[in-house]
Amino acid sequence: MKHTYTISGMTCGGCVASVEKALSTVPDVTAVEVSLEKNEAAVTMSKHIEVETFQKALSSKYQISEKKERNVFSSTSQITNEEEKSKLRQLTPLFLILGYITAASVLLNHQDWNIGEAMFDFMGLFYIVFSFFKLLDLKGFPDSFRMYDPLAKVVPVYGWIYPFIETALGLMFLMRFQTDIALVATIVVLGITTIGVTRTLLSKKTIQCACLGTALKLPMTQATFIENAIMLIMAFWMLFS
Repeated sequence: MKHTYTISGMTCGGCVASVEKALSTVPDVTAVEVSLEKNEAAVTMSKHIEVETFQKALSSKYQISEKKERNVFSSTSQITNEEEKSKLRQLTPLFLILGYITAASVLLNHQDWNIGEAMFDFMGLFYIVFSFFKLLDLKGFPDSFRMYDPLAKVVPVYGWIYPFIETALGLMFLMRFQTDIALVATIVVLGITTIGVTRTLLSKKTIQCACLGTALKLPMTQATFIENAIMLIMAFWMLFS
């Protein structure tokens, strides 16, 4: 018998190899085929095996669950609505973080309001918070980032230093140190990433977004593009205003 499972946490070819090896060691498993693009594993077994057994065989980095089959009698609109709701639930941490950063930027400048100063604070806090989540799994982040960032694909070391670049830019904005240089760097760095995000969205590939590292498993969606676009618009506005 053959069953298909959904696998979350895979970010590269090495992950695929690890998952295949782990699942193959489970007794009564005769064949395993893992797809990184679909985040799926097709497992052929001589008798039924519980999902919990597969989970125990896998590293804690990966989560396995039975693939839910779509009801062929369900309307396309119902399926789409369910998918959108699922994406929104997954993106809740991102929206909360952006909300807190916005609120903090406003509160820091509420007594002597200046939109330019508030923007600098927003950009500084944005970089510091987002780099923090990337540094939680510095080992796993480069592989995830390399899946869509054009520069990280060509220069792998860029993925390793990217969180530190964000930290440095965040401090420069918060300390108002060489802000013009920080703004230019923001346009270059986020401009490159946004190109990769746009390509991924147009190709309709389902991959994990590395904007908050690998600690929070966020899907690559239009929200990622909007998040980068907001920062780029701020950078251009502050640089040329």
